[in-house]
Amino acid sequence: MIYELRIYQCIPGKLPALLKRFETKTLDIWKKYGIRPTGFWTVLVGDGNNDLHYLLAWESLAEREQKWNAFQADPDWHKARDESEKDGLLIANIKTAFLRPTAFSAIR
Repeated sequence: MIYELRIYQCIPGKLPALLKRFETKTLDIWKKYGIRPTGFWTVLVGDGNNDLHYLLAWESLAEREQKWNAFQADPDWHKARDESEKDGLLIANIKTAFLRPTAFSAIR
C-alpha cells in the first residue's frame, strides 16, 4: 500500500464549508470510484488552523491515477464543488505527498 497525504489550506473562514462538502458530497462520490480514505484531521494546536489533512490508501500509483482521474471528471463532483464555492473559493493551496509505510509502522 501507498498513502497519499493531502493538505488543503483553506481561505480563512472557509474550513467549515470544506468539511461540510466532504461529509455530505465528496465521500459519497469517492465510494462510487472505490477511493479509500483512511483518516481526516484538522489542527487543534499549532500552525495551520485553516487546514484539512487527510490520507488516502492506494494499491499503486496506477490505481490512484485511474480512480482519481475518474473522480475528477465526475459531473456530480463538479456540481458539488461549484455549489460549495458559489460564494467564493474554499481552498487557497493543496499540498500532496505519497508516503510508503516503514517496516515498523502500525499502518501497512
